[in-house]
Amino acid sequence: MAGSENYRVAASSDFDDSGIPMFDILVYLFENYLHAEACPESEQLARKLTAAGFEEEEISEALEWFSGLRAADNAVAMIGTPTPGSIRIYAPEELSCLSAVCRGFLSFLESAGMIDPLIRERIIERAMALSGFNLTLHRFKVIVLMVLWQQDCQFDTLMLDELLNDSDEEGWLQSH
Repeated sequence: MAGSENYRVAASSDFDDSGIPMFDILVYLFENYLHAEACPESEQLARKLTAAGFEEEEISEALEWFSGLRAADNAVAMIGTPTPGSIRIYAPEELSCLSAVCRGFLSFLESAGMIDPLIRERIIERAMALSGFNLTLHRFKVIVLMVLWQQDCQFDTLMLDELLNDSDEEGWLQSH
């Protein structure tokens, strides 16, 4: 476990998530693999994560979510193409999982042209897969980062800075 503790200390300067191991693993994947396709299959990836010092239970949880991310490429289908100016209406279970701050951040990314409606839906689907977690804005940003990484999206400097920014929720609302 010493390796995991060292990683968490090193990562905490830019991307602290209060020691939630699954999110630590997701950030570790982003930082260590340039493209999602470069990630090995689950069994080999589990061995690499174990060697990095993560616990088996943490790895299992993260890999289950990550395999859902990989599968989401084909799973999210939209009923119709949104027209300009249309508004996304959230289902009650989505409202209970995604705070107003998370929904506002998602709207900000879409209105700024950083994501399209299909990627927005993938982000929502992956966030809903974590309904057992307290989904803070910071954790939501990790989900956004992972979805964009899986889609092999180009990160411009401002977008990456916003996703890696560990500001508190109220500060983000005031600055945007």
